[in-house]
Amino acid sequence: MNKNELIGAVAESSGLSRNDATKAVESVFDTITSTLSKGDEVRLVGFGTFSVAKRKASTGRNPRTGEPMQIAASTQPKFKAGKGLKDAVN
Repeated sequence: MNKNELIGAVAESSGLSRNDATKAVESVFDTITSTLSKGDEVRLVGFGTFSVAKRKASTGRNPRTGEPMQIAASTQPKFKAGKGLKDAVN
């Protein structure tokens, strides 16, 4: 399912117009993104938790040449599925 299909499904299941559903989905994505960029987490009970993980700088190897190379430190978004989501999928 891509973003347009998600918007269509939200519009159909909620009875909202497609335009209103687009605004709702975009707002959810924007809110999650801005919360994670501040370093906070988003907990949706029964669904899962969006959080931020900090990765340390490390030394890796270029697979083509075998030369060592520095991998910069970074911040990565993470998602951990909640029990309700896990149970629904299994």
